[in-house]
Amino acid sequence: MKFTSTLIKGKLIKRYKRFFVDIKVNNSILTAHCPNTGSMMGLLDEGNNVWVSKNDDPKRKLKFTLEIIEAEKKMVGVNTHRANRIVQHGLENKLFTEFKSVKKIKPEFKYSDDTRFDFLCDKNIIEVKNVTLFRDNDFAEFPDAVTSRGSKHLNRLINSMKKGYIPYVLFLTQIQGINNFRIAKDIDNNYYQNYMLAKKSGVKFLAYRCSLNSKEIKIEKKIKITNE
Repeated sequence: MKFTSTLIKGKLIKRYKRFFVDIKVNNSILTAHCPNTGSMMGLLDEGNNVWVSKNDDPKRKLKFTLEIIEAEKKMVGVNTHRANRIVQHGLENKLFTEFKSVKKIKPEFKYSDDTRFDFLCDKNIIEVKNVTLFRDNDFAEFPDAVTSRGSKHLNRLINSMKKGYIPYVLFLTQIQGINNFRIAKDIDNNYYQNYMLAKKSGVKFLAYRCSLNSKEIKIEKKIKITNE
């Protein structure tokens, strides 16, 4: 997924009210939209390098959007709104080993009155989870906060097998150079328990790492999932 224009580099000052970040670019301070409602644990240290996109739509209150943060010398994609576009690009360009043979890609699949999944690819349901947390230099983790919605999705995915679907959870790991993934059970043990139940029930789990730079983010390689 290519950005429409090269991102602008700056330094993080602070995030506040969840949706706002102040950033220093050269000698100016600008306020950008933060399109990530998660905790963004470990990413928000003052002085971190950040990259923002610019949108000149006159209807927008904020012209800039936070896209990437550099933490511990790793670039991390934090714009959750782009996650499905990255995955769709990967599906269309056969970048996922498991989905190279799919013929139909349907985004925003309405599974039931109260549940949508991110993609239906033939009979494969794919639920995408954007991953930005790493507390160990070589382990990405999800979630970064308690997620009752995530647990609900796991239970719906278990149920979907009764209807003939093949369910997947794809942990889209937007962390440069990371090689392993695990569930952060100390952050949300309920999600971990539901993950173990879903795994035992036949739900498939994948983790793929992205490559990131100021011009594009795309699927790079599959990484190992490690959980007891």
